[in-house]
Amino acid sequence: MNKTVLTTVGSVVSALLASLCCIGPVVFALIGAGSLGFAAAFEPYRPYLLTLTVVFLGAAFYFTYRKREVQCEDGTCRVEGAPTWQKVLLWVAAVLTLIFIFFPQLLPLLAG
Repeated sequence: MNKTVLTTVGSVVSALLASLCCIGPVVFALIGAGSLGFAAAFEPYRPYLLTLTVVFLGAAFYFTYRKREVQCEDGTCRVEGAPTWQKVLLWVAAVLTLIFIFFPQLLPLLAG
């Protein structure tokens, strides 16, 4: 796995963990498991996890959009960017990350 994919996945996972205090009880209520409050234990770590999310997402954008120099057999080199599928995946991950980050603020709007 290359650095772009790792940082993209890392940013989504850390955003999910940062919002787990709010998403967890909603998910468990939706699947009928009642009000399991174990996810609220992540609330004190939310600022740290959000910081980690921003760092991972920033690294993912850096590794995706930087220009890479590729050496050819004849000694010339060319500048190459990331493939389109990686850019699309990164933007999907960024949108998911924003949804997870702002989920606590969006929950009252969705609920009522």
